[in-house]
Amino acid sequence: MATVDVITPLVDDARSWGRIAATNAASDVYAMGGRPLFALNIVGWNRDELSLDLLSEVLAGADAAAAAGGWITAGGHTIDDPEPKFGCAVIGEVDVDRMLRADALGPGDELVLSKPVGIGIVSTAIKRGVAPQDVVEAAITSMTRLNVDAAQAAVTAGATGATDVTGFGLLGHLRRMAEASGVDVVLDAGAVPVLPGVRDLLVAGMVPGGSRRNLSWAAERVEAEDVDDDTLLLLADAQTSGGLLFGVGDGAAAGVVDGLRASGHTAAVVGRVARHGEGRIRVT
Repeated sequence: MATVDVITPLVDDARSWGRIAATNAASDVYAMGGRPLFALNIVGWNRDELSLDLLSEVLAGADAAAAAGGWITAGGHTIDDPEPKFGCAVIGEVDVDRMLRADALGPGDELVLSKPVGIGIVSTAIKRGVAPQDVVEAAITSMTRLNVDAAQAAVTAGATGATDVTGFGLLGHLRRMAEASGVDVVLDAGAVPVLPGVRDLLVAGMVPGGSRRNLSWAAERVEAEDVDDDTLLLLADAQTSGGLLFGVGDGAAAGVVDGLRASGHTAAVVGRVARHGEGRIRVT
């Protein structure tokens, strides 16, 4: 399998940005239950304004992600760019008999989310200079956590349907999964893990435009019961290097969540697949 992802800076620390970008790029491989083998770095750099020493820090962050995930950085390509960008093309492998797919949720599956949401809100607060340091650190910890443990947990539990939660937000990715799988789902808004400090930032208006667009698109399939607008915006918040969302049957979800929490993840059972259907999402 092959995937590619490139992002602009989300945080002020160059090494953290590089690690986030590489972790984010590898996420599609983990979302299929695979493992990354090697990566090629992709760099857009403004050499008139940014030093090569700073670029070295970005690449060192990517190398740290590769070392943690066990893949090799085999090279890359750099172009002149007024706005800095960094990412990776990642090549991985997967056992086709145990592959996770976005169109393979089944009735009765419980929905597990392996990371908290709120990255887009924190990123907006960082850009506006109002993000508390402890909130930033929590977001970086989440974004630099590889999805390898979540992928292994999903495969071991016999999951078939999975995706990573990134730019379309939790609601957007869940809509795509539900429609592709031909099922209707129930999402428990109160069970969704949220990064610390995010709700205060949300109330203060730190909402990226992409999150509002996500909600507008997802709303075509959403039925909300006593759920306020801010909570729906949070559920649609655009993520970078978010967690895996996958369905687990046979009552195994609680054990999967316990295992992920023991390894440091903020995981939770956030809903269930109700029935065969047209991809509708009932948010409670």
